[in-house]
Amino acid sequence: MPSSRRFAAATVVLGLGTLAHALLTWPVSATLALFAGGTLVAFVAEAVVISLDWLEHHVGPKALDVPLYVLFGWTAAVYVAFRLALLVTDGWMAVVAAAVLATAYDLFTDHRGVAEGHWTYTDDLPGPRYRGVPWWNFAGWLAVSSVTATLAVPFL
Repeated sequence: MPSSRRFAAATVVLGLGTLAHALLTWPVSATLALFAGGTLVAFVAEAVVISLDWLEHHVGPKALDVPLYVLFGWTAAVYVAFRLALLVTDGWMAVVAAAVLATAYDLFTDHRGVAEGHWTYTDDLPGPRYRGVPWWNFAGWLAVSSVTATLAVPFL
């Protein structure tokens, strides 16, 4: 199996594993809010960035040019970050902590996806980059992670 397919498969397995964990340990309503709502939020965010020609994904299958495996990765990262945050705080503080943790995870890993050819940043926006990853990607992770974690708060 080529590297990109292995990467996508591993991301899907991680996403399914976190979903199973949530179903076993959380209220169903919180699980649905985070995973279904988070998938929709991530899909819209990815679709917007792709339609602006700022990002191109090289691994399929895709819907509206958004690779489906990415949706599993987003929700898995936010879920793990949120569960870690909930160990030390709750409510809105846990949302903020989860967003910071998920964004930190992306800070340490996103450049590897670029280097391995899974995606390419195609924007020419001014501003800083970290290891080839533009600033707006990290701002997006903060926003998407915050919204996704917030979706589960009323059900916990």
